[in-house]
Amino acid sequence: MSVLTRDEAQTRAELLDVHHYTIELDLTGGDETFGSRTTIRFAARVDGDTFVELKPAELRSVTLDGHPLDPETLDGNRLALPHLTAGEHELHVDATMRYSRTGEGMHRFTDPTDGETYVYTQLFMDDVQRVFAAFDQPDLKAVFALSVTAPPRWTVLANGIAEQTDGVWKAATTPRISTYLVAVAAGPWHSVRTEHRGLPFGLHCRRSLAPYLDADADELLDITRACFDRYHEKFDEPYPFDSYDQAFVPEFNAGAMENPGLVTFRDEFVYRSAVTDTERQTRAMVIAHEMAHMWFGDLVTLKWWDDIWLNESFAEYMGYQTLTEATRFTDTWTDFGVTRKSWGYDADQRPSTHPVAPDAVDDTASALLNFDGISYAKGASALRQLVAWLGEKDFLAGINTHFARHKYGNATLADFIDNLAGATDRDVHAWADAWLRTTGVDTLTPRITPGEHGTCALTVDRAGSRPHRVAAGLYDRDLGDDGGQLVLRERLHLDLPHTEAHPIGKRPALLLLNDGDLTYAKVRFDPESFETVRKDLSGLPEPLTRAVVWNALRDAVRDGELAPHAYLETARIHLPLETDLAIVQGVLAFATTYIADRYLTPEERPAALATLSELCRDLIRRTEDGDNPGLRLIAVRHRIDVAAHPDTIAAWLADGTVPGGPELDPELRWRVLARLAVLGATDEAAITAELERDPSATGQEGAARCRAALPDPEAKARAWETLFGTDDLSTYLFTATARGFWQPEQADLVHEYVGRYYADAVALADRRGPALAEAAGRWAFPAHAVDADTLRLGEECLRDAAPIPALRRKLADQLDDLARALRVQRAGENQVY
Repeated sequence: MSVLTRDEAQTRAELLDVHHYTIELDLTGGDETFGSRTTIRFAARVDGDTFVELKPAELRSVTLDGHPLDPETLDGNRLALPHLTAGEHELHVDATMRYSRTGEGMHRFTDPTDGETYVYTQLFMDDVQRVFAAFDQPDLKAVFALSVTAPPRWTVLANGIAEQTDGVWKAATTPRISTYLVAVAAGPWHSVRTEHRGLPFGLHCRRSLAPYLDADADELLDITRACFDRYHEKFDEPYPFDSYDQAFVPEFNAGAMENPGLVTFRDEFVYRSAVTDTERQTRAMVIAHEMAHMWFGDLVTLKWWDDIWLNESFAEYMGYQTLTEATRFTDTWTDFGVTRKSWGYDADQRPSTHPVAPDAVDDTASALLNFDGISYAKGASALRQLVAWLGEKDFLAGINTHFARHKYGNATLADFIDNLAGATDRDVHAWADAWLRTTGVDTLTPRITPGEHGTCALTVDRAGSRPHRVAAGLYDRDLGDDGGQLVLRERLHLDLPHTEAHPIGKRPALLLLNDGDLTYAKVRFDPESFETVRKDLSGLPEPLTRAVVWNALRDAVRDGELAPHAYLETARIHLPLETDLAIVQGVLAFATTYIADRYLTPEERPAALATLSELCRDLIRRTEDGDNPGLRLIAVRHRIDVAAHPDTIAAWLADGTVPGGPELDPELRWRVLARLAVLGATDEAAITAELERDPSATGQEGAARCRAALPDPEAKARAWETLFGTDDLSTYLFTATARGFWQPEQADLVHEYVGRYYADAVALADRRGPALAEAAGRWAFPAHAVDADTLRLGEECLRDAAPIPALRRKLADQLDDLARALRVQRAGENQVY
C-alpha cells in the first residue's frame, strides 16, 4: 500500500475541487465484509492525471463520467484516474470492504455478554480508504450524503441526524468536512436522548452497559451542556453541525475521536466499577476536548498533517481550561501537570522529539507518529504560556478571527499566527519561532545570593532558548502550632531570560520556580529549598504547587540527579498526608512502574515494593472512616499491584471485600487475580471460574492477562504463540495478553523471549499494520529487562530489520527509555541532591 506524500497532496489539491460524496453502505452481508458504493462529484481545474484511494476486499466496478474503468488497474490502494479534462466529473465505485478487528476502518465487535454485534468507523489519517473510495487528504473537503442498510433492530448514528425508511438509514447531508471526519456507528445501541439550545443531544453505548450509562447520564449531559454553553461564550461562531451525539464504542484504540456531530469514545468511560473523582474529571476533560474540536479541527481543519498540533494542542488546552471554568472540576490543571505534562517532557527528551509545529511532515505514515506528548501536552503547555504572555482577551480575539476567516475550510500555522498577531501589539511570530519551531525542554535553576542586612537576591539560570513568563513562589515556614506548614509570602512574576538580580528580602524556606505551572520547563532547587521539600513538601498549601514540586523530583530522578531511593523516601513521608487524588495516583504510578520496576536493580526491587506496600497500608488506614473513598480506592489498587506475598490479597478475593471496604467489584477482582497469577498463587481453574462470573469483554481481557501472567513455561509458550503466531486477537486482547506476559518477578522464566521479541514484533507489524504495531511496541516490549543485551538487540533490530514506521518509532522510544534506566541505575556519585 502507498502512503500519501505531502507533495502528492499538494499536486492533487491544485488539480481538484471536490464537491460531493454519496456513500451507500450495506451492513447486512455477513461477519467479514460489507458493501460500499460511492459517487464522487468533483471538478478538475486543468487537464491532468490523478488517483482515488480505496482498500477493498473486492473492487466490483468503477465508472468515470459513464465510462467503465478496469478494476484490475487498482494498484495497492490507488486507482488511477488518467487523462482528466478540465471541468466537472462524476466517479462511481462499487466495492466490498473488510470489517476490521483492530479499530481501524469499520470495526466490528460482538459483545460476549449478550451476543449483540456493533460496528463503528475510525477513519483517521488514511483509514477512510477501508470504508469507501475517497480523495483522502484533509484539504479536499466536501459535503457527504450517507445512507446505510442495517439489520433490523439496529440504530445507525452518523455525522448528521439519521432517519430510517424501509430498512435504510439516511443521514442529513453534512456541511463541508474532511474525509477523515466522516463517521458511522451502527448496532442495537442503548441511547439516552435530550435537547439543548434546540439541538438533539444523545449518549449511546452497548446494551450490556445500559445500567452503567444510565447511572452517569445526568453527569455526562450536565458536563456536555456546560461546556457547550461556555464555548458559545468564548467563540463567536455557533456550533456548526445539526446534532451532538456521543457514542461509547467497544475496542476503541484512542481516548476519543472528534467526528463532527458524532464523537466516539472508548467505552471504558462507561464505568462498570468504582472510580475516583479524578477519573471522572479525566472523562469530563475528554468530553470538553472533543467538543473544542468541533471548532478547531472540524469547522477549521489543518491543511496538511504537519499542523496536527493546531487540532490537538488547542483542544487539549481548551479542554482543561473550559472544564475548570464551567464545571465542578476546578483543579484540572493539577491533573494536567501530573499526568499529561510529564508525557510531553518525556517525549521531548527522546531522539524522536520534534517541534510542536514541524517544518514538514513528508507523508501520512510520518504524520501518524506525531500524535504524541509533544502535539498534545507540550503544545497545550505552549498555548497556556501564550495566554499568560498575551492575555486571554487578545488570545480569544485572534481565535475568533481565525474561525471567521477559515470556517468550513483549511488553515495553516502561518494563518493561525497571523490571526493572533492581528489582535495584539506583541511579536507573536517571534514567540511562535521560539516555542513551536524548536525541540527539547528548557531547565530553570534558581541562584540565591546573600546581600546586606539578611536580604537576598534571585537570578535564574536558563538552560535552553525559549522566553518564559513564570512565577517564583517564595514560601516561609509557619511557626505556629501545626508546624511543617509552608506559607506563601509572595509570587514574583518574571520574564526570562533576565540577567538582573531580583531582590527577594530574607531567604525563603523554599523558592519554587514555575509556581502555578504556567510554563513548560524543568525546574531545579537550590540546596536549602530542596531540604525544605524533603521535610515539608506536604505542607505546601496548593495542590498545583505540590504537583510542580513532584514533577521536579520526577525529572531529577530521570536525569540521574536524585537517587530513586530518595524519591521513594519522600513519597513515604509525604504521600500519606496528600489530599489531591491526581498527585497520589501519579506519584504511586511513577514509583511503581519506573522506580521499582526499572530504575532500581532487581536486587533493590523487593525493598522498594515493601516501602510502597507500607505506604499503601498507611493510606488505607488513614481512610478507614470512609471520608475519602477515592483515596482509599487508589491505595487499594496499588497495594494489590505491589503485593510481594499472596496471603492478604487472596483473602480479599475470597471474602469479596477489603476489610472496611471497598467491596471487590469486577475491576478489583481481576486486578487481584492478575497479581496472584504473577505470584504463582492461582491457576487456570480459578481464572475460568472468574470468567464465568464476569463473561464481559472486560472479563475476557482480564482472563487473557491472568493466563499470560502464570509463572509456567507452557502458559508463557501459549501466550507468546497467541500474541505473535496468530492474527486472531483484537488490539484489546493483544494488549491484555502482552501486559500479563512480562513480569519482573519472572525474569528468568521469560529470558528466552527477550531475544525473540524483536523479530516477532517486526513480522507481526508487517502483517497487521499500524494499530497492532503500536500495541506491540508499547505493551509487548520487555521493559523490565534493563540490561545492555536488551539494548543491543533492539539497536540491531532498528539497524537491520526495517520495521514499519509505527513500530520503529515505538522501539526507538522504548530503547531510549531503557538506556535512561541504565544511566539512572549507574548514576551514583553524579547525583546532586
